[in-house]
Amino acid sequence: MNDYLTQFWSKRLHKAQEGLENNNFETYLVEDLVQARETVLNVILPAVNPGLVAWGGSATLSASGITDALRQRKGLKVLDIHDPSLSRDQKQELRRQALLCDLYFTGTNALTESGQLINLDMYGNRVGALAFGPRHVVVLVGRNKLCVDVEEAMLRVKGFVAPANAARLKMKTPCVKTGFCEDCKSPERICNTWTITEKSFPKGRIKVVLVNEELGL
Repeated sequence: MNDYLTQFWSKRLHKAQEGLENNNFETYLVEDLVQARETVLNVILPAVNPGLVAWGGSATLSASGITDALRQRKGLKVLDIHDPSLSRDQKQELRRQALLCDLYFTGTNALTESGQLINLDMYGNRVGALAFGPRHVVVLVGRNKLCVDVEEAMLRVKGFVAPANAARLKMKTPCVKTGFCEDCKSPERICNTWTITEKSFPKGRIKVVLVNEELGL
């Protein structure tokens, strides 16, 4: 284990936590994905006490095991758009319904040191949920998402996150072939709606779990 790297990122993440809290986000800083899952399931979930939960596409969230735990939790209704038995139209309808859930889970494409969430979405369901709809939102963030400012964050998204995600999702877009954003007009383009979430409104509605590990894209 590279302790010096953990300490380095801990300092950076503490700064980001301060920025997030100044921007009215409820923030938790944990050392690894195991602690992140425990924080969500044993701290945030009981406090919110949701009846209906949903989530967007997030490699970080999938790796955490949180979605599996939510599916198995008694008395909790789950809108699972990743159910393989659902048709494309059914999944799209669930994305719409998810905007009225009690608790929505997602990741973020990037986070600035001053506490802003930067995202670029295909359908708009993740960024829509961040902006308005669900009563509460939980955002899982690995240390690799941290950027100095909005400019660096947007470069990260277009230069790495979007092409890598398009490849992960097996999209038929130019960036999958070249590894670079081509600002394409492909029907399967995943870069459609930008959001910069400057502050959480109301205060504490968006809860950010910062994880001192590299997670997702």
